[in-house]
Amino acid sequence: MLTQTQNDLATRYRALIERLRAAEDRFDRTEGSVCLVAVSKTYPAQDICTVAGEGQQDFGENQVQDALGKIPELADLDCTWHFIGPIQSNKCRDIAYNFDWVHSIDRLKIARRLSELRPSGMPQLNVLLQVNLQNEVSKAGISPDAVKDLVNALSELPNIHLRGLMAIPSPEEVVERQRAIFASLRELQSTVNEELGTEMDCLSMGMTNDLEAAVAEGATHVRIGTAIFGPRQRHGPKVPVTMQT
Repeated sequence: MLTQTQNDLATRYRALIERLRAAEDRFDRTEGSVCLVAVSKTYPAQDICTVAGEGQQDFGENQVQDALGKIPELADLDCTWHFIGPIQSNKCRDIAYNFDWVHSIDRLKIARRLSELRPSGMPQLNVLLQVNLQNEVSKAGISPDAVKDLVNALSELPNIHLRGLMAIPSPEEVVERQRAIFASLRELQSTVNEELGTEMDCLSMGMTNDLEAAVAEGATHVRIGTAIFGPRQRHGPKVPVTMQT
């Protein structure tokens, strides 16, 4: 039997799925075509297990050490793990060994290290380039003008598969402005594909407050944390995982 906390978590997850499916329907997207990446950073393995019990498969982490404490513990769930945070060179091995997707590539050096360190027995690592659409000093990501050169360089790396672009725009309250920003990422990807002959097919964009705008403009992945898991948990005792049936 689920605890009250687990029931609340499951209820929030179901509500978020309903919201996502409604957005797909409203904007003529195929049902289930937008992948929900449940951003589980800082949350315990027990919470991930509860959400996985509701059918969620894709989870996002932005701190390597925190993730490494959970991924082996949840191996039986067959989750798909997305790394969505800044990447330090000394963490590339752990990322290459433990993650299926990386959404935050913004340097050739990092991409090259991930390719070199990806075990030969594993599938290519799916990667996206993080684009700083508004040239914000406080945020990581490459400028839109630099995308084409980095895409060209990544095409030479054997153990990664460049899937598309990712962005984290500044918060906007006006839906039209949200859509315009996301549209610029979609148009950038389309232009690069056309000019270079690449086949990038993924756009990682949209969080809790701008999910609908992202879906409207072609997002293939949305990254949602608080709307599912609740307020962030920074520290706390480790809770043993019990599988739900």
